[in-house]
Amino acid sequence: MKKILSILIITLFLSSCGEFQKALKTEEIGVKYDVASKQYEAGKYAKAIRLFEQIAPSYRGRPQAEKMFYMYAQSYFKSGQYYSAGYQFESFVTSYPKSEKVEEASYLAAKSYSKLSPRFSLDQIDTYKAIDKFQSFIDAYPTSEYLADANSIVKDLREKIEKKAFETAKQYNTTGDWNGNHKAALVALDNFITDFPGTKFKGQALYYKLDSTYKLAINSIDSKKSERLADAKSAYFNLVNFDQSSEFKVKAEEMLVRIETDLKQISNN
Repeated sequence: MKKILSILIITLFLSSCGEFQKALKTEEIGVKYDVASKQYEAGKYAKAIRLFEQIAPSYRGRPQAEKMFYMYAQSYFKSGQYYSAGYQFESFVTSYPKSEKVEEASYLAAKSYSKLSPRFSLDQIDTYKAIDKFQSFIDAYPTSEYLADANSIVKDLREKIEKKAFETAKQYNTTGDWNGNHKAALVALDNFITDFPGTKFKGQALYYKLDSTYKLAINSIDSKKSERLADAKSAYFNLVNFDQSSEFKVKAEEMLVRIETDLKQISNN
């Protein structure tokens, strides 16, 4: 019985492969469509794509075109080819604006771009593009069944951009230790706090601003030290007023002691 079953499976496999190869070579686009549809339903998206690619130029305007282009876009999406999926879904939305699948296609187009978003440390062009695509989807379909998922993805994408901006600003604080450019760190940190007022990184940003302000002060010429130490003291209070249980509280308090000591020394002199 097992031997018979194995033979049947092999026969079906060879038959399937033969059908696919014949479809690739035939000039009959109807045959290509039928076999491509079978491959799609079987989850064999790479094979489906090869056949859809062959018939796509000839299928526009045909009765089956809408279904074919939907399956074509889905094949790219389900096989992880997100650049092509995004393009095909957007093309579908443009070509078939009255389709019952247009809302889903709009959502999947945006989701395709979100899949291209890299880790936060890399260039975020694709992340911004994905946010724009989702915003257009949300504006067009404010009551969509996909709305909650779309908002969740946008939230994650925005947090990635926020983290990228914070790490960049923080890097200025780090590099300021060896290049002495603490002013650049202050500008970067101020811009970050302004651009992301509700950020979860605000406490950290305020601490690094305090650190950069103090380092700028102690490395200044004598005529500017007093004023800049006063700025550092203000930066300390901005931090503790924002978060009295800050993870940097001990370090900040130690810095305040140094600030007060330096100000007292300047006053005595």
